[in-house]
Amino acid sequence: MRILALVLIAIGVIALLVPSVTFFTRERAVDAGFFSIDVSKPHTIILNPAVGGIALAAGIVLFLLGPRAV
Repeated sequence: MRILALVLIAIGVIALLVPSVTFFTRERAVDAGFFSIDVSKPHTIILNPAVGGIALAAGIVLFLLGPRAV
């Protein structure tokens, strides 16, 4: 229970501190013999602050009440 609580707390804090994460992937647009063109495409993952707050609150509740529930 404590491990789950700590994971939820970490996810909640990260979601509250970092609103979005962007990463890039490379795709081959043209490949004609020796000639090739690669295109970088951005992908953004948006972390909702409300979900971060709920995860943080749930993690704190599990951390505090975890040993009593077992």
